Amino acid sequence: MNDVKTWYMSKTIWGGVVAILASCANLLGLEIAPEDKTGVVDGLTALSAAVGGLIAIWGRISARSRLR
Repeated sequence: MNDVKTWYMSKTIWGGVVAILASCANLLGLEIAPEDKTGVVDGLTALSAAVGGLIAIWGRISARSRLR
């Protein structure tokens, strides 16, 4: 079990978020098809990876210590 990933790269987490949001949307009268939920999870996973990369780059640029 050497494969370690951050929480925001987990499709299980994003699937849960989408399920919660879909339930809330359903309470408001909006219907989200199961196929659309899968697409939303994939999109959120890709978006979170991009945001994570940007944060890593920003962290390196704003760091006060040099790398060796």
